[in-house]
Amino acid sequence: MNSTELRQSFLDFFEQNGHRIVSSASLLPESPNLLFTNAGMNQFVPILLGERAIQFSRTADTQKCIRAGGKHNDLEDVGFDTYHHTFFEMLGNWSFGDYFKRESIEFAWELLTKVWHFPEERLYVTVYSPGEGEPAEFDWEAYGYWERIFEEEGLNSAEHILRFGKKENFWMMGDTGPCGPCSEIHIDLTEKGDSRGQLVNRDSPLCMEIWNLVFMQFNAQADGTFAPLKNKHVDTGMGLERVAGIVKSTNNFSNFLQPPSNYSSDLFTYIFDKITALCGKIYRGTVAANREFMGEQEKIDFAFRVIADHIRALTFAIGDGILPGNEGRHYVLRRILRRAILFAKHLQLPVENFTNLAETVIEKMASIFPELQHNRRIILETIGAEEAMFEKTLDRGILLLEDIFSRTQNDEISGHDAFTLYDTYGFPFDLTQLMAKERGLKVDEKSFQNELEMQRERARSAQKKSHVAIADETFSEATQFVGYGELEGVEAKVLQIISAEDAAFIVVDRTPFYGEMGGEMGDSGTLFCRGQAIAICDTLRNAQGIFLHKIARDVELNIGEKVILNVDISRRKEIQRHHTATHIMHGALRKVLGNHIKQCGSFVEDRGLRFDFNHFAALTRNEWVAIEDFVNTIILKNLPVAAQEMPFREIPSVCIAHFNEKYGEVVRVLSIGDVSMELCGGCHVSATGELGIFKIVKESAIAAGVRRIEAVVGRAAKEYVDHRITLVEELGQQFSVKDSEVLVKIRQLQHTKNVVERRLRMVLEKNNRQIFDEICHQAIYENGLKKVQGVFEIEQPNDLRSLGTLAIKKEACDVAILAGNLAESAVITINCSPKGVENHCDASRTAQQVAEKFGGRGGGNPSFGMVNLPKRLEFSDFEFSGLF
Repeated sequence: MNSTELRQSFLDFFEQNGHRIVSSASLLPESPNLLFTNAGMNQFVPILLGERAIQFSRTADTQKCIRAGGKHNDLEDVGFDTYHHTFFEMLGNWSFGDYFKRESIEFAWELLTKVWHFPEERLYVTVYSPGEGEPAEFDWEAYGYWERIFEEEGLNSAEHILRFGKKENFWMMGDTGPCGPCSEIHIDLTEKGDSRGQLVNRDSPLCMEIWNLVFMQFNAQADGTFAPLKNKHVDTGMGLERVAGIVKSTNNFSNFLQPPSNYSSDLFTYIFDKITALCGKIYRGTVAANREFMGEQEKIDFAFRVIADHIRALTFAIGDGILPGNEGRHYVLRRILRRAILFAKHLQLPVENFTNLAETVIEKMASIFPELQHNRRIILETIGAEEAMFEKTLDRGILLLEDIFSRTQNDEISGHDAFTLYDTYGFPFDLTQLMAKERGLKVDEKSFQNELEMQRERARSAQKKSHVAIADETFSEATQFVGYGELEGVEAKVLQIISAEDAAFIVVDRTPFYGEMGGEMGDSGTLFCRGQAIAICDTLRNAQGIFLHKIARDVELNIGEKVILNVDISRRKEIQRHHTATHIMHGALRKVLGNHIKQCGSFVEDRGLRFDFNHFAALTRNEWVAIEDFVNTIILKNLPVAAQEMPFREIPSVCIAHFNEKYGEVVRVLSIGDVSMELCGGCHVSATGELGIFKIVKESAIAAGVRRIEAVVGRAAKEYVDHRITLVEELGQQFSVKDSEVLVKIRQLQHTKNVVERRLRMVLEKNNRQIFDEICHQAIYENGLKKVQGVFEIEQPNDLRSLGTLAIKKEACDVAILAGNLAESAVITINCSPKGVENHCDASRTAQQVAEKFGGRGGGNPSFGMVNLPKRLEFSDFEFSGLF
């Protein structure tokens, strides 16, 4: 049986036994404390916690999983052996308050031995037997069911059932919550199958766990006790890669002479075939005994396994909207890609072939996971862009690292060198470690971390921060917010007055003022008390839900006084317009760019909005226009904007929730027609027509894989459009043309400018060549070295670099110090020939000396140096004296 047949057979078996087959959850987990979906049960956690109603009491699926980073960080082991993976499929079946241990055990045995024909005599199982101080009792129930099965098969149950403690056989979701004993099924893969269970849980590749049956029957309490669950559940998991590898390695259990390997199955061999077609090398399945002493074929096979595993993880993760980046799961994905690229160099795999490999994965797996085909363009373009970007970093970093290797004398690279690579050249620290390890070198990680922390401290010191503290820590009652409907004439009572350095903050029992949260700016307005009007310039909200109204420090108010609160309605409406616009634009981005788009941050104020999102490339002009058109079409439709509170467990599946946020039991769902549905506690308009017009002002990159759009609606959009129209009108008047002819006129002027600049450049080049010839004839000879110097008029620094190279290569000069005057500054280049360097001429040191003398910045290497100066130079300023 191949992997496709095994997967389908599993699903068919459980469907025939009353299970509802459900789709795999996304690799982007709902739980904020997970990097990736890493187990089949992740999508069912809300059911186990009682946060979501049970739809089906019996379910089964194949779940996409990634285990890399966090506590499941086996990345460096992937490829070295034949059973670690970053991405894998977890086959599983669940019972929620339905069947329990007997049926679960019988289902597993029947599928393995009667349907897939695993040899019964090679199967061993484990049951829970608590050690001293471990929870619950010996799992007699599971033991009894297994005992009956083995006895019926004519096998010695005492030999085939093994007992283990909490570490191996007791599953817990966390310190508290559902938990229970589990029972694992292992297979003996030794040649004769006569290990008699001695290899179970001994980390031997010749005895592997293939299925884990978890019986959730307890609820772990905060006090350390375990109470019985009212409804008992079953959660099972079996890795498809492992099962498929075993079936293939043993030729359907007919030959146990070959070492078992997950990579033997058709889940990987099609990728190996593609790699071979691209680079000409062949996978032979060898495994090294030691990382530091690998044969050539072992290195090749190591690289094959790394690339095949990693391209699957990348393809599936990007297909689920997780893009490579610099933080969290996004950085883990970037590390996976970069590690794969490094190993591709071992195979001399041509650059930019990872998109070809991803295409191969999509073709193979899209029939099972259709989202791969749906997001094909995003997957291929993201991998292509990341690969191209890293190639530049890698080529430069490898050269620098080779230089560091040559200077390393004590088998350890300094943390300072590693930090310079990371901070100055963008070369990842983990890749420095990886390449050093291949050379048998270590990296001083402690020193690197110290350098990193010092940099962070410098950054923190450079930032100006203000902090608001609650004076009375015993006061913790949340402020009642009434500002969704009431904005003026709201009566309230002063509960606290908090003094800060340059302001005071008022806490009241109820308020119409929105406190800054979720990217939305806080309200401003007026507080009335005893006939005086007090300006509220900002409103904040702390973690306890207490609203802090910022006022001038010298205002007199008393605790317990009654006040009237009025929000600045004009400003609030502009904020609302921009907040609603972010929701519509989010929908537009997903429509135009793809469903991989996820919000990475936002900021909303009365003057505009800022929206950060994950995407691999800058917007094209067509995409820019399409997004604007989409949003403006929704505005013209004047769709209703409705908010509804509901229990979190009942939110529709199409509702977008930002799972890095912590939500309460009751949430607020904001809907805009069929365009957008998101969880949002902010303030919005009542209909989209209130936005007026939507215009994108700017689109930019703020980090690798993260883009930012700045846009305006309402009054700010009108001012923006008015300004642009006025600008065109003024240009028309300046050029004495109609508004519609301004662009044509500008193009004509640009053409004229280019012609003039080309002619000027020809004149400058001719003059510079004459000067160059003159200074070469006036060369100075010192200590057997030919040296020249001169000052030129240049348009750009590269003009000077070309003259310096010409002096060394064509005119046989050993040292050339040339100055180039730009419009208001100057550049100096120092070139040294190999002969000059051998005679202790150092262009880098000279550049630093020149920079110090003339007040500029300089650096370089022994053969070339450059100095940037803030002002122009005269020839008389220039001397060799003391430079060499």
